[in-house]
Amino acid sequence: MAESVFEFFRGIFGAEAAVFIISMLPIIELRGAIPVAAALKLPMLEAYGIAVAGNMLPVPFILLFIRYILDWMRTVPSFSGFVGFLDRKIEKNLKKYPNLTFWGLAIFVAVPLPGTGAWTGALLASFIEMKFAKAMLANLLGVLIAGIIVTAIAYGLVSFLGVVG
Repeated sequence: MAESVFEFFRGIFGAEAAVFIISMLPIIELRGAIPVAAALKLPMLEAYGIAVAGNMLPVPFILLFIRYILDWMRTVPSFSGFVGFLDRKIEKNLKKYPNLTFWGLAIFVAVPLPGTGAWTGALLASFIEMKFAKAMLANLLGVLIAGIIVTAIAYGLVSFLGVVG
């Protein structure tokens, strides 16, 4: 089953593009893209670079536009429930981290768990009105660290299981 999923991605996009696209997706991000790259037998450093680039691509757009998009979505009845859910999630995270700093944001993004990646980091930075350059750098540092951790685990495990020759 897993092999057919990998072949699907490889066949539709090519392995590199599949990893890039997967790494751009919220929640999945590079935490899911790098294990896919390992399973697709991409070279480790290539997979890392592609996944980091893909994961970072949405960040400036989130930082610049998310508040405007959410404000507009609040006015559309079919989106208002979703925006309410996001507002509650963001408020909950902001309460957990009331003094979120540059390093706090970088560490938050670096933790390779669902919900702590660049998308959430960019949302948090936007809502605490962190300066754009500072937010970009904090997210980049977090993504680089998360990528190292996930790459070490994914490629180490794949090698250990004998999947990569």
